[in-house]
Amino acid sequence: MAGSRLLMSMPLHAITEVYGEAGLRDRFLLEVEGFPPADRECLVEALELATRLHAGDRRVREPYLNHLLRVAIRIIRYYGIRDVDVIAAALLHDAVEDHPAELSGLAADLGHAALTEAAVAELARRFNPRVAELVRSVTNPEYDPDRDKNEQYRMHVAESLDRDPWARVIKVSDFTDNGVGVVHTTADKAVRSARKYRPLVPKLRELVGRPDTPLSRAARDHILDQLDLAEERFAALLD
Repeated sequence: MAGSRLLMSMPLHAITEVYGEAGLRDRFLLEVEGFPPADRECLVEALELATRLHAGDRRVREPYLNHLLRVAIRIIRYYGIRDVDVIAAALLHDAVEDHPAELSGLAADLGHAALTEAAVAELARRFNPRVAELVRSVTNPEYDPDRDKNEQYRMHVAESLDRDPWARVIKVSDFTDNGVGVVHTTADKAVRSARKYRPLVPKLRELVGRPDTPLSRAARDHILDQLDLAEERFAALLD
């Protein structure tokens, strides 16, 4: 494994390519090294839970956990956020959507709405209600099969982020990983992602610019640059 100074200087996708999940885990632990002990303990617990829930999940060429680690690290390093609830929710942002039965301990055939509520309640019990509600805000609902799925996704994102400023922080990091990172996947997946995410860029720009979005000017500028880069990559794929 690389030394700490090198690992802290590397872009997140470079760590992924060279060192994989182990490198991203080490980078995450380095990022939270200076946090108060209770906060570090909470974040390690969130990482352990995400690891268990997503143990069998893959994201094209990599373990799904890599994505969750990058989203959380980006929030700390590039957005300057040290709010432990937000970082824990970032690690767990797909837990309710992807693994509600495993998280809640209930039968998988119980029904989408009931499983979602039970999974959110379990996060509130394990962590606190704020972490649970942040995860809820970035959890996609059950879509109407008779309507365009991508359009429903974009409507949900706009509505949920409109009412939850802190959830915007998690979603823009998630979007950056999917959008700017579109060049780190297969060609077919890249085109599908570009079609899904490209129409969302103007809305995210608007949300990032709102006065109630809890980001510094430097973080906002960084995110807007990343949205520009994502849009360039979407255009290269689709135009």
